Amino acid sequence: MGSKSFHPPVRTLMGPGPSDVNPRILEAMSRPTIGHLDPAFVAMMDEMKGLLQYAFQTKNALTMPVSAPGSAGMETCFVNLVEPGDKVVICRNGVFGMRMTENVERCGGVAVFVDDEWGQPVDPVKLEATLQANPDAKIVAFVHAETSTGAQSDAKTLVEIAHKHACLTIVDAVTSLGGTPLKVDEWGIDAIYSGTQKCLSCTPGLSPISFNEAALEKVKNRKTKVQSWFLDLNLVMGYWGSGAKRAYHHTAPINALYGLHEALVILEEEGLENSWARHARHHAALRAGFEAMGLQFIVDEAHRLPQLNSVTIPEGIDEASVRSRLLNEYNLEIGAGLGALAGKVWRVGLMGFAANQTNVLFCLQSLDAVLTDMGAAINSGAGVKAAQQAYSKS
Repeated sequence: MGSKSFHPPVRTLMGPGPSDVNPRILEAMSRPTIGHLDPAFVAMMDEMKGLLQYAFQTKNALTMPVSAPGSAGMETCFVNLVEPGDKVVICRNGVFGMRMTENVERCGGVAVFVDDEWGQPVDPVKLEATLQANPDAKIVAFVHAETSTGAQSDAKTLVEIAHKHACLTIVDAVTSLGGTPLKVDEWGIDAIYSGTQKCLSCTPGLSPISFNEAALEKVKNRKTKVQSWFLDLNLVMGYWGSGAKRAYHHTAPINALYGLHEALVILEEEGLENSWARHARHHAALRAGFEAMGLQFIVDEAHRLPQLNSVTIPEGIDEASVRSRLLNEYNLEIGAGLGALAGKVWRVGLMGFAANQTNVLFCLQSLDAVLTDMGAAINSGAGVKAAQQAYSKS
């Protein structure tokens, strides 16, 4: 057929994910493949669980990566904790809160909603009122860092309210893990899932999860079988359990797990608090640049994610043409709006390895050049200067 090897272009990834992958992680993934029950691999699995516990700030024994992307981490939480007839309160303030609904319904659960405008955090007062009106609710599910809007909700408060009403919690931390403060044990989160391709700077394809004892009790005492065989934690833990003796469940993505292990080693080397501070520092510079150009954020500063920045599009500008030019002329990827925000915002990621000064200035300079060439009503040249001033003060 004359097919040739695929060689992707080198891009700067500043969309909502995946993010730029640290070269150390790519090198780790190229190491020799060994068996998924090899004693050396099992030892690495045990170490990885400890590294994930550090990243999540938890001592939960059931802390592991699901062998599939973040959406499978979401499904793992729901299929294991939701039984037919269970009432689940879902907080929806963006696309990924809406995806939770599909999971609940497919598990035979009954979904009740707490709705907030896109770009707003989940309202604790609304959650409290909803739980008072639904005393038979068993689970509260919400997104900590809503990737579709860039809004961050107060996970600690939402979990406290849920527990006051005897509900377990399921938390989406796909975009927050490693980028902003996340404290599973301190906040009392029962079940949580994330992804590897955001602030961990790893490749897509794995989903870190963690379940506490209360969540595990629900899993162990189900009246019905878990809907998914592959994601049934009663079975998976035979492979991801403790000690050297493991039961075969599936052939793990060995080289991808090498990459995640390296990503977590890098996070430990930097230190969680330092990673959080780095994301905040570069966000402050990017924010200064965008605002100097005349672009506006859709999320109030108090609830704004540093690693996912949703900004408005100048009047009269075709946002898709801008993204296309950035990709084709500068090899720079930024994201489009989703759902209710489609065509209204750009989503600019500052995640993991991509959260650095070079990328911030490159993004501002490239966007300024394209918008100026298209005749957009922006303050040309102001963005980079404002960002540099922000860096000089930090």
